[in-house]
Amino acid sequence: MCTLYHMKTSALPNDLEELKQLVASLETRLAEQDDHIAKQDGHIAKQSVLISESQFLIETLQEQVRLLKAMQFAKSSEQQKKTSKDEDQYYLFDEAEMVVSEDGVEPEQVKIPSHTRTKRGRKPIPSDVPRVEVVHDIPEVEKTCPCGCTLTKIGEEISEKLDIIPQKVRVIRHIRPKYACKGCEGSASEGLSPTVKIAPMPPQLIKQGIVTPGLLAYILVNKFCDGLPFYRQTNMFARLGIDISRSTMSNWAMLAAKACAPLQDAMCSRLHQSDIINMDETTVQVLGEQDRKNTSKSYMWVCCGGSLDAPVVLFRYSPSRAGEVATQMLGDFKGYLQVDGYAGYNALGEREGITRVGCLAHVRRKFMDVLKAGSNKKKGVASRAVALIKDIYKLESTAQKKKLSSDAIQALREEKATLLFAKLKELCTNAALRTPPKSLLGIAISYAMKQLPYVQNYLKDSRLTPDNNTAENAIRPFAVGRKNWLFSGSPSGAHASAFLYSLAESAKAADLNPYEYLLHVFTKMPTATTPDDIEKLLPVRGMQLTTE
Repeated sequence: MCTLYHMKTSALPNDLEELKQLVASLETRLAEQDDHIAKQDGHIAKQSVLISESQFLIETLQEQVRLLKAMQFAKSSEQQKKTSKDEDQYYLFDEAEMVVSEDGVEPEQVKIPSHTRTKRGRKPIPSDVPRVEVVHDIPEVEKTCPCGCTLTKIGEEISEKLDIIPQKVRVIRHIRPKYACKGCEGSASEGLSPTVKIAPMPPQLIKQGIVTPGLLAYILVNKFCDGLPFYRQTNMFARLGIDISRSTMSNWAMLAAKACAPLQDAMCSRLHQSDIINMDETTVQVLGEQDRKNTSKSYMWVCCGGSLDAPVVLFRYSPSRAGEVATQMLGDFKGYLQVDGYAGYNALGEREGITRVGCLAHVRRKFMDVLKAGSNKKKGVASRAVALIKDIYKLESTAQKKKLSSDAIQALREEKATLLFAKLKELCTNAALRTPPKSLLGIAISYAMKQLPYVQNYLKDSRLTPDNNTAENAIRPFAVGRKNWLFSGSPSGAHASAFLYSLAESAKAADLNPYEYLLHVFTKMPTATTPDDIEKLLPVRGMQLTTE
C-alpha cells in the first residue's frame, strides 16, 4: 500500500507551476467530460421522447387496425352482447376495475322488472291477397256410412299455401277507327273540319315509345326501391323474350323525371313549410362532370320533412358537400333541423329561426368504435358512456310503448333524460383530462363534448327524437343501390335519379306501395294542368291510387 502511494505521489511534478498547469488541464478535461455527459443525457431524453411518441403511434395504429378489422369482418350492429363465460374468466383479475369506476364511485344498479314476451311464429297472410279455393273432397261412394245413412258435413279444415304467378308481359293495342264521308269525300266541310276523323290518343307521360305507366313504374321501382341496375333488368326481360336495352331504360327514367318536374317544386314547397327537417348526405360517383375527374366524389343530399300524414323525402344531387347546398335545399325553412356533426351544417344552426338538433346515434357510434378496437382500459369509459346512452333510449322506448301524451313525454324527459345527459357530460369531462386526444377514445370524447349541446335540443319538443335515423333510413336504399350500379353515367342522370328517389321514398314514408304510387302519378300526370292537380299527386297517407 505504501509502495503504491509512493509511486503515485512520485509521479507528480515537484515544480509548483507545473503542478498548477496539471490541475488546470485536469479541470478542463473534467469540464469536457461533464459537457459530454450532459449531451448524452439530452440525447437519451430525446430518444425517450421519440420512443414514447413511437409507442403511442404504434398503439394508435394498432387500434385503427383492430377497428378496420371489426368493420370488415365483424357484425355491423351496435347492439351489445352479454358477456360470455370466457370473458368473465378473462376479467377475473380485473374485478375491482370492473366493479368500481375510475373515479372510485360504484356504478348505479338498475333493477329490470319482469316482462312478458310475445310468442314468435309465422305471420298470417294478409287478407287482401286474392284467394283461390281448391276443394279436396272424398269420393261420393265414401259419403255413406256402413249403417246405410248419408254422412253429414260437420265442418272443414282449411290450410293456406302462398303461391305466386310470375310476371307476364302483355301488349296494349290502342285501336283508333278512322272515319270519312264517301258521299262528298270531305268537300262539304269546306275546310271547317278534317276530312278523316279519328279519336285522339290518351295523354301519355312519354309520348314516343312503347312504355306504359305500369311498365315504367315497374322498372323504376326495381331500381330505386330494390337496387336492381338497368342492365340486370335487361337480362330479366330477355328471359321473357322482350328486348329492352339498358340505354332505353335510362332514357325512360330521365323523360319520366322531366315530365314530373312540377312535383319537385311542390315537394320543396311542402318541405319548407315543415316544423322539423332531418338532413343527411352520402357520396356518389358521377361521370362526365365538367372540369372534374370521373373518380371525384360527389354527393347525394336528402331532407325529410312535411307532416305525419303528408311526409316529404327530398333528394338532391350536387358535386359539392359545401354547406351552401344545404342552405339552398332548406330555403326559407324555420324550425328544428336535425343533422349529424358535419361542419357544413354549422352555419345553418346559427341562422335565425333554425334550432340545430344533434344525433345521439352518432355519439354512440364513436364510443362503439372504441369498444370494437380499444384496449380494456379504454373500454371502461366507453362502456359507461354507451350504457348511459342506452338508458336515454330506454326512456324514449317507454314513452312510445305507453303512448304518452306530449306533456307526459316532456315531463319524463325533464325528470330523467336531463340527469342522464348530465352524467354523460361529467363522464366525458373527467375522462378527457387523461385521454390522448388522437386516440379513438379521445376522438369519441371530443365529438361527444361538441355534439351533446345540440343533441339535448331534442328535449325541447316532444315530436323530436334523440337521433337522425329518419334521414339515415331514407338514404339507405340509395346507399344499397350504389353498391350495385357503382356510379351515375352523367350529371343529368344523377339529377333524375335524385328526383325519382324522392318520389319512391316519399311514398314509402306515407305507407304507400311505391309501385302503385308511381303508377298513379305516371297515369295522372299528363292531365295535371293546374297547381291543385299537382298538389293532389303528392303522397298522403290513405290516398286513393290508380291500380290500372
